[in-house]
Amino acid sequence: MTLVQRLSERFWFIPALMCAAAFVLAETFIALDRRLGDLLVPGWASVFLYRVGESGSRDILGAIASSSLAVAGTTFSITMAVLALTSSTYGPRLVRNFMADRGNQAVLGVFVSTFLYSLITLRSIRVLGDPGNQDAEVFVPHLAVNAAVILAVVNVAVLIYFIHHISDSIQVSTLASAVRSDLLRVIDRLYPDDVGRAQPAHEEHTTAALAIVEAHGAPVTAERCGYIQSIRDEELMDAARRYDVLLALQVRPGEYVLDNTVTVLIHPPDRADDRLIRSIRSATQIADARSPHQDPEFAVQQLTEMAVRALSPGTNDPYTAINALNDLSAGLARLVARTPPSPARLDKNGSLRVHAPAVDARHLIGAVIDSMRWYAASSPQVMHATLDVLERVGDHAATADLRADLVRHVDLLEAAFTNAGLQHHDVTELTRHAASVRRSLFRAGSSHA
Repeated sequence: MTLVQRLSERFWFIPALMCAAAFVLAETFIALDRRLGDLLVPGWASVFLYRVGESGSRDILGAIASSSLAVAGTTFSITMAVLALTSSTYGPRLVRNFMADRGNQAVLGVFVSTFLYSLITLRSIRVLGDPGNQDAEVFVPHLAVNAAVILAVVNVAVLIYFIHHISDSIQVSTLASAVRSDLLRVIDRLYPDDVGRAQPAHEEHTTAALAIVEAHGAPVTAERCGYIQSIRDEELMDAARRYDVLLALQVRPGEYVLDNTVTVLIHPPDRADDRLIRSIRSATQIADARSPHQDPEFAVQQLTEMAVRALSPGTNDPYTAINALNDLSAGLARLVARTPPSPARLDKNGSLRVHAPAVDARHLIGAVIDSMRWYAASSPQVMHATLDVLERVGDHAATADLRADLVRHVDLLEAAFTNAGLQHHDVTELTRHAASVRRSLFRAGSSHA
């Protein structure tokens, strides 16, 4: 995860850029007014350039500055109220999506930068010469003042957009689709469609090398407590080539580590000097919060949490849970259709340099289905939707082991629903649906074979 990517998720980043642009724009217009004056605007265009004098310009700029700052405070308050509502209803981890939302950042940036622009322009209006002299010349940057009026009109349009955007952003479908997009992006990034599987002979060599590393490798521990947010593979590969070592990662993005947790093993251990350890630690970013950039499990957990919270007695909204499950099926189906990349990273000479295992698809699927089995066993609608997820994933599963695991989850769901104490009709319908899903999984296995 690069510095720009980390900054782009900060709520203040785009407003700060827009404030800097407003400062430059104001100083540019003021300088043009000061140097060129009337020569700047042709005669035919002067009808569009209002000249209201010193007092009128001050009043206009003051009104624009005060109103834009007041509206900025109002929009910020609305955003905080929406954040509180969303976090309590759908989960606190969704707050990150609001903080990283470009629309919210741009709206706040427009209002704050308009205030800053008006303030800088207002400061430039002054008397040139002796203030007590009636013939003293007054400098009024007419071009900058008219630009402030245009910015005020833009603010009105942005306010209308914000009302629409914030209303749309709290809808369940919008929240779930945003997380689904994060999930699909990280799957495409970590599991590319054209990746190949390692040769069996090379897999045996990798297994033998890892056994040696785990037995004799020098450990590198984390510098602090927190979540592994991202791992820069290129930096690890460069360090492994430079020091002629094999690096075996013991953690993956999304895991929580303590300050003494072993993150990497180095072999040969006698080459694990301080410079190599610093290079490895700098390539492993640890933060207080998780990010979906390299962590598909985080996006899966967000959608699963949305479904589980919707099933709580205080909410009792099975349709939100079904919506979340549908979005989960889109990501999980794409994941199982991809060939898992080999964890072995080789250099140009074919030497094993870095071993970085990825998250197992069965682990992600199991976390979703188990949560539904625990929390949705008494909800027929959600249990049927969970079976639909297994069927959709099974249609795209490329391995027999994965399909067998999906059949096992079907059996567990059916047993949990049967023991939930519901009416015989509901149990019969779900049993019929479970049998249909099993047949579909077996047919999918035959077609892949």
